[in-house]
Amino acid sequence: MDIETRYNQTLDYLYSYIDYSLTKTSEMARAEFNLKRMEALLEKLGNPHLAYPVIHVTGSKGKGSVCALCASALQAGGYKTGLYTSPHLFEYTERIQVNGQAISKEELVKLVDEMKAAIESVPKLTTFEITTALGFLYFARQNCTAAVIEVGLGGRLDATNVVRPRVAVITSISYDHTAILGETLTLIAGEKAGIIKPDCPAVSAPQTPEALAVLEKVAAERCVPLTVVGRDLRTTLLTNSLSGQTFQISSSSIAQLTLSMPLLGSHQIENAATAFAALEASGLELSYPAIQKGFYQVKWPARFEVARQEPPIVFDSAHNQDSFARLRATLDLYFPGRPIYLIFGVSEDKMMSGMLREIKPRLTKLIATQSEHPRALDAEKIVKVASKAGIESEAATPVEAALARALELAGNTGVVLSAGSLFVTAGVMQAWQKLKQNEAL
Repeated sequence: MDIETRYNQTLDYLYSYIDYSLTKTSEMARAEFNLKRMEALLEKLGNPHLAYPVIHVTGSKGKGSVCALCASALQAGGYKTGLYTSPHLFEYTERIQVNGQAISKEELVKLVDEMKAAIESVPKLTTFEITTALGFLYFARQNCTAAVIEVGLGGRLDATNVVRPRVAVITSISYDHTAILGETLTLIAGEKAGIIKPDCPAVSAPQTPEALAVLEKVAAERCVPLTVVGRDLRTTLLTNSLSGQTFQISSSSIAQLTLSMPLLGSHQIENAATAFAALEASGLELSYPAIQKGFYQVKWPARFEVARQEPPIVFDSAHNQDSFARLRATLDLYFPGRPIYLIFGVSEDKMMSGMLREIKPRLTKLIATQSEHPRALDAEKIVKVASKAGIESEAATPVEAALARALELAGNTGVVLSAGSLFVTAGVMQAWQKLKQNEAL
């Protein structure tokens, strides 16, 4: 049997378990989230998550970027670095990487086969729990000397929260997954703060006063120091362009350090400062030149990724109201006054009205579309909501048709932007690659 067939059979096996990422919010709200299943599974596998130092990262937005920056810096500093993130853009294997390379399909098949006896001996496991354990085991087998682990959902009861991290990192907290995490920032922050453990310093991105109060309370209860970007660590922008941005970091311990990175937008400077603070607090030996090199070389696609500068095409992963506010600010910075044609799709649990309200002042037209994800909202329903909000819109499916229509409308003056759903943006990215290939023929 060829590897592609075996790989697809392995994915079928993983998805045969409970996969809350594919279920509706109402079902997720009734889910039984706890760490007992994960602890039992990992014990049967020899507790691989304890074999290397971990940086643990949660938050509503920015956590993937912070993870990528930390991992890139650790790799530049000579660590064999595991990186566990979710969801993936194109291929399931992207979730589990060592030194920037995704686990091979062959290795994934082999390890899942090896794990099956342990998996089947623990009742009610979820797809995410199994994948998380797979990532931990792979990092141990690869003799990783450090790992950066992204929380899947929340923090307190997330499958990743079995790790014993060197530092707990909380990126910007905003309203997301409210049916599961709570309707207030206090409740959401309480779930995120669940990754803070005794004897483990904590680092936070800039927060609202409501969210910060929760983090400070939990850190005090667990007797750990909390470093807050914007309060204990400050940044100054030096230069920016579509190629990247350069900024300085200063704190009580460092007078001034200049860093450059390809990630765009003021929110990414906050993320970079959060990653820097996390690396410092982790106690892992890492020089400033290694951090500078790692940040400069970081790769994290679909985060205001400019695929073509003129006329511009931008791929983004904004997925809630707050991230759409950041997206609008970044559009104002890099493409002031230019008409924006937004390819937009969302999952059924997203607060679409808030996202559209934030981006409306910059929109010329919205092209609603739908990914193949089971929770994707129908494009015509998106058009109805957009129309009520006073936004000119139309539906175009599949995603390839939405891209073609956006390019047609934008012409040589407009900006084509994809955001709202990572699954839609992934589809737009693939459609754009096919278009480029066809034009090259």
